[in-house]
Amino acid sequence: MLEDEVLLLGGIMQIYLDYSATTPTRPEAIALMQQALTQEWGNPSSLHHWGGQAATLLEQARMQVADLINASAEAIVFTSGGTESDNLAIMGVARQYDTPQHMIISSIEHSAIAEPARLLKRWGWQVTCLPVSTQGRIDPVDLKAALQSNTVLVSIIYGQSEVGTLQPIDILGQITRDHGALFHTDAVQVAGRLPIDVKRLPVDLLSLSSHKLYGPQGAGALYVRPGVNLVPLLGGGGQEFSLRSGTQAVPIIAGFGIAAELAAQEMAIETPRLIQLRDRLFDQLADVTALVPTGDRLHRLPHHASFYLCNADGERVSGKTLVRQMNLAGIGISAGSACSSGKLVPSPILKAMGYGDRAAKSGIRLSLGRQTTEADIDWAAMALKQILERLAGRSLSYCS
Repeated sequence: MLEDEVLLLGGIMQIYLDYSATTPTRPEAIALMQQALTQEWGNPSSLHHWGGQAATLLEQARMQVADLINASAEAIVFTSGGTESDNLAIMGVARQYDTPQHMIISSIEHSAIAEPARLLKRWGWQVTCLPVSTQGRIDPVDLKAALQSNTVLVSIIYGQSEVGTLQPIDILGQITRDHGALFHTDAVQVAGRLPIDVKRLPVDLLSLSSHKLYGPQGAGALYVRPGVNLVPLLGGGGQEFSLRSGTQAVPIIAGFGIAAELAAQEMAIETPRLIQLRDRLFDQLADVTALVPTGDRLHRLPHHASFYLCNADGERVSGKTLVRQMNLAGIGISAGSACSSGKLVPSPILKAMGYGDRAAKSGIRLSLGRQTTEADIDWAAMALKQILERLAGRSLSYCS
């Protein structure tokens, strides 16, 4: 009966709760992209009228993205997304050195940081991964202890996408700056949701992504503090201040720009609303003993709730099981664990936070956005409870 009830929800409601994965492109961005595609379609590097139109649109977007983080426009380098921005930051610093140096990352970085760091390690670099607490927070004392005379770069994610924890970037960045190393942060999940001021924060490099703040997929940016040198990843015509060669995707970048501007305008109202909805979701699920919150409740992304299944048989009832069941109910959420060659792999983020394999296979994330309402939260919580009650009769034993 419960299964029929849950399936019935899918015919009534369609609720998207995966805004940390991507956000729907807002109508204002789509309209501007259409304008760019039909009217300002020139090459922004060309000196004629058509090129000038495209260049004007490009530089307008650069100023809009810069204003979101209180940067100068000249400090914004457009890329294809957060992954490229992270790679440009890490490899752009590393390729300046003829001999391997030392860098520091956290143990809960996005793969766009962890993979370049792993590559550098194969090239002979020393890479230190800072531990985190069970809530996913870095202790600044650990960063101080890890710094070495040849440390040239520290990269710490600002807001962790899987468990929602925010890091003390102001403290970590200052420790790094006092040591004389460069500091980079992946702010993809934070930008547009919390204020960022790079003139106040001690950061040298900061990554952004368009599709996380209601812009189109395929655009990102790297903030490069004036005076910081990078070696470009691409050789070519020298676009983007010679740091990212290739003709810019003006329509997509224009959509990114207007989305950034609107996010900045709406943040003062939208962020408290998201926090209220997030806490409402935690409260709705507080009596579900099988669901244990993950991440730091105090230092947390405003739109983000995450859990793991306590005492679940991870091979039979995983986070992906809940994703599939919620999808049948018309509700989109995500799981933290990955599937490789048909075998479920524990989440490296939850493992780094001290969770065992069973818990690390059962993580889920519900992330909220502009279209999320209180009714959506209440409906999703009810559906999740029904699904868990049904699964409890199979492979899920509740925690005491």
